[in-house]
Amino acid sequence: MKRVLLIRYGEIHLKGLNRPYFERAVLHAIEEVTRGVEGIHTYRGQGRFYLEGYPETMEPQVIQAVCKVFGVHSVSPALCLEKDLDVIAEAAAEMMRERGYVQGTFKADSRRSDKQFPLNSMQLNEELGYRLLEAIPGLSVDIHTPQWTVYCEIREEAYLYVDKIPGAGGMPSGTGGKALLLLSGGIDSPVAGWMLGKRGSAVDAIYFDSPPHTSARARQKVVDLAQIVADWTGRVRLHIVPFTQVQELLYDKGPEDMLTLLMRRAMMRIAERVARRTGCQALATGESLGQVASQTMEAIACTEDGVGMPVLRPLICFDKNDTIEVARKIGTFETSILPYEDCCTVFVPKHPLTKPQLPVVRAAEEAVYAEGGETLLEEAMKGIQVMELTRRPAFG
Repeated sequence: MKRVLLIRYGEIHLKGLNRPYFERAVLHAIEEVTRGVEGIHTYRGQGRFYLEGYPETMEPQVIQAVCKVFGVHSVSPALCLEKDLDVIAEAAAEMMRERGYVQGTFKADSRRSDKQFPLNSMQLNEELGYRLLEAIPGLSVDIHTPQWTVYCEIREEAYLYVDKIPGAGGMPSGTGGKALLLLSGGIDSPVAGWMLGKRGSAVDAIYFDSPPHTSARARQKVVDLAQIVADWTGRVRLHIVPFTQVQELLYDKGPEDMLTLLMRRAMMRIAERVARRTGCQALATGESLGQVASQTMEAIACTEDGVGMPVLRPLICFDKNDTIEVARKIGTFETSILPYEDCCTVFVPKHPLTKPQLPVVRAAEEAVYAEGGETLLEEAMKGIQVMELTRRPAFG
């Protein structure tokens, strides 16, 4: 008998002949997040991953690290036993006693993948339940709303457990292409990056720095947010764009009520060039429909008009409470609410257009760019600084 972590995956089960590719990606990520734990060993079984060899005292930390891997549906600390009913029943009774589950209701939930085992799943449930009732008189069976469930899986070995700890879910990072995230210091864009990672996309990021209108602390805040996203996705390459001159030109020469629109179009133009240069297949933003003036249907259409590649918006139908809930879950919220302004909040028009007309916006942009806007975009591209952020080790 030994202790193992039984690790399940979700959507990967739906894959066909390329399923091993996704399984290898999850297994690699599990090995990466548990690196530094002496003696640990991870391997793939039939429809499951198994992790063993870790010190028992480190089990909670190992589970926490594995649950942050995209593609992991849930984790169960389990006993690995020989496939013998007497051994399984005795271990189940001992497990219940150790946890203090000696008064109340329970049920047995078994799954037999090894068809050579003499009992099918239903028969194993009945036999295991009967033996637990005999061993612990204070228990009674309730198959509908039990206080506790004893799980037994008959696979390569017999696995016995009572806990299912939710994982991050989704698809393994890097199996769904790569997107360039427009990352601000707000609540929304880091959540959008996390959601992209959960769907299997690798995530790079771009930040528009506007000193002296924005501070070094605002820039560091974005670096910290990118690092948190990297802790989930495994890696984020952050491109920091010097945006001051572009922003000042738009402020001086552009119509005041279109300032935000023109600024976002300029950001999208630069982001597209960076994306194509770095192999990203799409841009991504934290926009939510109707949240602010620049995120109305008409404004979004005007913003997107300036680029020739897909723009992904994972939060488009979220309200703010939805986004905050995810931000708290993934650990970005407390950093996002630090009071350091980004360039999007520096030059805010008093009365921004909410229903802009695309021909009018294009004409205004052309007039501004005639004043040297294209040259400034090129200068901004030349001044980009790149930071490579990787997942921080959980151990060691």
